[in-house]
Amino acid sequence: MASAEDKAAGSPAGRWRAFTPKLVSALAEGYDLRTFRLDAFAGATVAVVALPLAMALAIASGASPEKGLLTAAIAGFLISAFGGSRFQIGGPTGAFVVVVYNVISRQGYESLLLATLMAGVLLVIAGVTRLGSWIKYIPEPVVIGFTGGIAVIIASSQVRDLLGLSMHAVPADFLAKWAAMWSARDSLSPWAVAVAFGSLAVILLLRRFAPRAPGFLIAIILAAAAVGLGHLPVETIGSRFGHLNFAFPAPSLPPISLARLKALVPTAFTIAFLAGVESLLSAMVADGMTGRRHRSNMELIAQGIANLGSALTGGLPATGAVARTATNIHAGGRTPVAGLIHAALVFAFMMAGASLARFVPLASLAAILIIVAWNMSEPHKLARTMRAPVGERVVLITTLALTVFVDLTVAIGVGVVLASMVFMHRMAEAASLTHGSVVDEDDAGPEPPDQRDLLPPGVEVFQIRGPLFYGAATSFADMLDVIDRPPRAIILRMSRASVMDVTGAGVLRDFIRRWRREGVRLILSGVREQPLATLRQMGMGPESGEVEFASSYRDALALTGAAPASKA
Repeated sequence: MASAEDKAAGSPAGRWRAFTPKLVSALAEGYDLRTFRLDAFAGATVAVVALPLAMALAIASGASPEKGLLTAAIAGFLISAFGGSRFQIGGPTGAFVVVVYNVISRQGYESLLLATLMAGVLLVIAGVTRLGSWIKYIPEPVVIGFTGGIAVIIASSQVRDLLGLSMHAVPADFLAKWAAMWSARDSLSPWAVAVAFGSLAVILLLRRFAPRAPGFLIAIILAAAAVGLGHLPVETIGSRFGHLNFAFPAPSLPPISLARLKALVPTAFTIAFLAGVESLLSAMVADGMTGRRHRSNMELIAQGIANLGSALTGGLPATGAVARTATNIHAGGRTPVAGLIHAALVFAFMMAGASLARFVPLASLAAILIIVAWNMSEPHKLARTMRAPVGERVVLITTLALTVFVDLTVAIGVGVVLASMVFMHRMAEAASLTHGSVVDEDDAGPEPPDQRDLLPPGVEVFQIRGPLFYGAATSFADMLDVIDRPPRAIILRMSRASVMDVTGAGVLRDFIRRWRREGVRLILSGVREQPLATLRQMGMGPESGEVEFASSYRDALALTGAAPASKA
């Protein structure tokens, strides 16, 4: 069924509205001082949450911390300015950590910038071509599987800093990473462990007893104070990255060549897919919390613009962030102005806070990312899906395993294909064909297994139920081939055939043509709108002369020159 947004987009006014940023709509409705105060407080609250997250996600991705802040500022501003949601807060997220780390470690940072530019273009195209209403239909087991896999990889990538291991480099491959960390186990730092688990304790206690407090920021401030005042031998942002350059970079294009473009196509599609799915999921969460409706295609365009802007200024891939969006709503945000204020405050800190950021212990940032990974894994959804039928469980486990051990792109592709196969199997099982029924089309009750003795002489009847598509076509072809000798007429009752595709229509065509050669009269009764449209496209409509059509079973019997012997 079409969504309300899709229906509204059918008129010229609706089409224009579907591509209007929510910021424009919100300001056009009237913007007063009270609303600005609410937005300002919400924006400041989200900025406090975003500061440590942006730096932690950048470091986990293999980039320097200022890249995370730059992304939160530039991409966050563009997502709020052009987005299709009133409440969306954008920036770097955990979903990109695996992709970004692999690209940087194997192909360099300039390749990441080019892949992000390509992803931005793909997202804009997806929005303009109205793919926003399609990308939301990714099966939930696939989403849970790859987000769970990403969570496992993020948590694994933080073990080094969580335990203070001395390692010159951490391999990108999951198994190689754990092998390298195991080899460095003797370098474990008790002080780093104490700082990390102390930070975890602070975050969890604040969530329990002061849920509105900025737990991440408080944790890193306390950790930095403990390390600095106690002169603890714990690695910090400053000791690992040295002097941080927080100057705003001039927009520029990374080196572009045909070979690099070809090599980065899979990465660009992965970034675009993750940005599209996560942003629309976040917007849907915001809709559920507020009762508002987002504009999915405009949201995709905004994500594309944001990734273009981030890449041109040297930032990371970005998308809508569920946790920060929810924080914005809880803090009282009313319009996208809150997101603009959040981005401006992050930018102000980036310009003025370089001397403070260098004191942040990496162990405390690792603790923050462990929390992020746990939240990403959504254990309640994982447990619920593991109680689902075996097909969904196989999809989830396969997607998760491929994400961790192979590649995110492969995991998504295989997961979607597996989920489609499971769905087709279920749909094929739901389809059925009975032979010899004379029950009225309007009768919703169970149908007797065989009433051929009640049919007029020389008339055979089949009733098709459920979808007649390629997944069920072979079994339908076998079931239709049960008549030993030619009757004078065959009625195919189709009032309960919900959907038909080209393959299903091909099965009917072969059946009809076979029996027409034998001089048998073929009548289709009660054909519904979608199957009828498919038959017309295949040249088998009422005007084709291939087969006769009747609006009901009784009308079909009348065409044969007989009436049923009795009514079931």
